[in-house]
Amino acid sequence: MQRHMETGRWSRRRSLRRRFGRAVTTLGLLTAVACTSAQTPGSVAGGGAGAGTADDVSVATWNMCGVRQWGCEKTGGPKEKLGQLRELIDDSGVQVLLLQEVCSEDLTSFARALGPQWQSAFEPYAEVDATGRRASVDCTGQGKGQAGYGLLAGSQLTDVEAIPTEQPTVGLHRGILCARVPAQRLRVCTAHLSLRESDDEHPDWDFRDDQLSSLFAAASTDAGTVFGGDFNTPPPVGDKNTSAWIWPREAYSTYRECDQKGGKRAGRATLKDGTKIDYLFTQLPRTACEVVDTKASDHRPLVMRVTRPPEDPAKISTVR
Repeated sequence: MQRHMETGRWSRRRSLRRRFGRAVTTLGLLTAVACTSAQTPGSVAGGGAGAGTADDVSVATWNMCGVRQWGCEKTGGPKEKLGQLRELIDDSGVQVLLLQEVCSEDLTSFARALGPQWQSAFEPYAEVDATGRRASVDCTGQGKGQAGYGLLAGSQLTDVEAIPTEQPTVGLHRGILCARVPAQRLRVCTAHLSLRESDDEHPDWDFRDDQLSSLFAAASTDAGTVFGGDFNTPPPVGDKNTSAWIWPREAYSTYRECDQKGGKRAGRATLKDGTKIDYLFTQLPRTACEVVDTKASDHRPLVMRVTRPPEDPAKISTVR
């Protein structure tokens, strides 16, 4: 029986430290052309890599661009986005999806349309004003309900929890949502990080470093975790990347990214402007990575196939 879960609101940990003069590495801001112009997606919708072996499971992250008032009017409605979800499931064997910019009622209807075994979990975005008052972001147009981020799985979702992390004092609160997928022996976390200069009261503060630290800390509690989402930041590469300092040390070392090849961290473009801002990380062995073209969003879905963890967590192999 399909179920839709909402975690409810969680208390925000307020930071009193100011973020002026943060140490910046010599790496500078990644430009779209410099690092991604020669890296086009390796596959398109309808030509996926398939489900792999019986020991494999495929996980996707996708910013659906389903909140129409956020510049998504021309990326299709729920029908087109459901069609893309079906292609990810049928062509790439995806069984778990990490979603961002999705409307709550759309997510419920997607799970219902995909079949009774599909379940969803949802957490809403919130606009916070100068008095600390929180207000939901309502979807307009074809979308219904609240705007937020969520999880969609072809089996039961359990232990759903929103992970507390620092957020803008005044402005849009995004966040992190985790859950277990017992049938796949996985724990998954979807994240949507703040944009740079997203605090209306303190535009020079950057919250992405703390949010990434919270995400990697949440992943560290279970070696069978696959996590990612829309990080609103380029990879830590390039001579002019002023955002490289936000990445935790364990990124790309203890954990490997879907499109990481050896020491190369750039990856293929996931945003239609030619940049990579969508990620999937894990300690589990990766067996495939696919960037899927789509007309149903300004983001391309990223699909990672991993070896399913053994039933005994102590036997998890992290061979990449």
